[in-house]
Amino acid sequence: MEKYEKIIVAAIVAVGLLMLGLCIKSGIDNFTNKDRRVTVKGLAEKEVDADKVVWTMELQESDDELKPIFGRLNAKVKIIQNFLKEKGIDGKGTVSVSTFDVTDNLANVWGEDKPRYNYTVRRSVIVTSFETKFISELMTKSDELIDRDIILNSDNAEYEYTKFQQLKPEMMAEAIANAEKTAKQFAENSHSKINKILEAGQGEFSIDDSDIPYKKSVRVVSTITYSLKD
Repeated sequence: MEKYEKIIVAAIVAVGLLMLGLCIKSGIDNFTNKDRRVTVKGLAEKEVDADKVVWTMELQESDDELKPIFGRLNAKVKIIQNFLKEKGIDGKGTVSVSTFDVTDNLANVWGEDKPRYNYTVRRSVIVTSFETKFISELMTKSDELIDRDIILNSDNAEYEYTKFQQLKPEMMAEAIANAEKTAKQFAENSHSKINKILEAGQGEFSIDDSDIPYKKSVRVVSTITYSLKD
């Protein structure tokens, strides 16, 4: 019985020494490789169609009395509304009209430089649509308003890409894959292999205008640090 107990104790000690040796080896390996790392950037880019546009057409009139100004602006708003209907805006977007923005030109006059008119009034026709390509093409036809005696004080469109959250996982995956490809190439050149990810950021996202008005360029750059091993 005593003999078997000694054998069991010896076996336990042997297993303990083996585990200790493996732990020591792992520790040495980790210590050796702890500063062996590579930080790379992964880029993903995609051109997408903007999915929302707000087109603002501002009108402006000046006069010494407000009533004639309001009348002229209302008439011009009606002309623009008819123009939009003729071009097929129904079913493609919504048209709204802002309130009158009245400026009293005499309110802040100093000295003898009296303004030409007592009042300046602005009013805008605003088109909101998810048919961004249609609106972009429609805007190129807005010069036809000149033939209808409509001169816009300003005319601009703001395009948005609202589905960014849906696109985000796909682009993150692509950026990480490109970062890993770069890290593997670096490791191969240094006769190493990439091991595990030590640090990773969420990525820097940007949405920029494209050369085409209704297009957007979506870009993400991910920075990832990998450890290296032999």
